[in-house]
Amino acid sequence: MKIVQRLLFAFSLLFAVSLSAQGLTEGGDDKYKPSIGQEGKDVIWVPTGDELVTNMLKIAKVGPSDLVYDLGAGDGKIAIAAAKEFGATAVGIEFNPEMAALGQRNAERAGVSKKVKIIQGDIFKEDFSKATVVTMYLLPELNLKLRPTILKMKPGTRVVSHAFTMGDWEADAEVDSPARAYFWVVPANVAGDWTLTNFDAQGPATLSLSQHYQRIGGSLLIDRRSQPLLNAKLTGTKMEFSYKDRNGNFRTAQVTVNGNTLKGDDKGGYVQNEFTGVRR
Repeated sequence: MKIVQRLLFAFSLLFAVSLSAQGLTEGGDDKYKPSIGQEGKDVIWVPTGDELVTNMLKIAKVGPSDLVYDLGAGDGKIAIAAAKEFGATAVGIEFNPEMAALGQRNAERAGVSKKVKIIQGDIFKEDFSKATVVTMYLLPELNLKLRPTILKMKPGTRVVSHAFTMGDWEADAEVDSPARAYFWVVPANVAGDWTLTNFDAQGPATLSLSQHYQRIGGSLLIDRRSQPLLNAKLTGTKMEFSYKDRNGNFRTAQVTVNGNTLKGDDKGGYVQNEFTGVRR
């Protein structure tokens, strides 16, 4: 509890700087007027500035086919912007019932109530597993508490956090203006040994992968000869790595992972080869 209190105090200092940087003002209506800095469940309320909201949704490439969940939705600003500016369907989860009701009224005033729902609930109890995009402006401790849940979501799910990171889960990209935000893509689980078929003309090959979130490395065994993977990277379910074939030619494999199977294209020079793989 003391840790949360210290974080809240530090956050209160941070939001004072954020207010001047982003020109934030208090909102509300005749039924409820929240106050910037008011305490909520484990957090204080500070709305994200309009420009940063747009930049957060842009870096996540939000579009009409997306379902956006905003965790700690406040007055509904991010969920409303996702629908109004990008055409997405959005759900905001807000613990304060008066704030949640205000957010829904704001969605109605913005003309997006058919696409936006602001619900009263606890972000650690509500199910947001169907989201294609998750946004949040929480404290570092809460981000870490949510991280295991987020990492279990469908690979390829996009996540954006205003101001705070996910600990040692390194961000895929960052927003620098007008304030800081961090972007991740939930990675597929690819660690282990994979038997590749049709990868090498003279027999099966073995792909061995190690993984730390989206950072991957490993080796490729062809004809009993092992070599390290080059330029290996993973984004959601998409994986890419380079290697040298048995003739010393430099090749690049682009792979899509689906649970314990994979499909890929292997390219080098004018030759392209399709292959499959199964995790042992």
